[in-house]
Amino acid sequence: MSMRLHTLKPRPGARHPRKRLGIGRSSGHGKTSGRGGKGQTARSGGTIRIGFEGGQMPLIRRMPKRGFNNARFGTRYLPVNVGDLNRFPEGSRVEESDLRKAGLVNGRADGIKVLGGGELAHKLTVCAHAFSASARKKIEGVGGTCETVKPSAPGK
Repeated sequence: MSMRLHTLKPRPGARHPRKRLGIGRSSGHGKTSGRGGKGQTARSGGTIRIGFEGGQMPLIRRMPKRGFNNARFGTRYLPVNVGDLNRFPEGSRVEESDLRKAGLVNGRADGIKVLGGGELAHKLTVCAHAFSASARKKIEGVGGTCETVKPSAPGK
């Protein structure tokens, strides 16, 4: 028998009947319908934000905060693997704009870093802000060149 769209069924146990609320006392879901008695959470639309402790000083604000975190000032790179560069023709020059057009990188960051995942089949001139040691070895191993580009000034 062939599989057709009208013969497809979900796996046993994958679907549950909807919980029917307010259907009498003996059902277990009557009267307050599983919401408890009175208060903000018993009301429709009555939600409380994450971390709210009823007006008590929340735990995150009670904890002491010490030291310096460098995450805000670190350099964030968008990664590209060497194997993904095979889509560019042999002998071509690959820059950030080409990588963005090809859909290999998107979003904002301080630069692009070429990583050593995969194998490169032909020689390319790759311009990026950083290269891993293995990526540089693979690109130069097939006769290509790695050009390190300075990041553009902030706000440009």
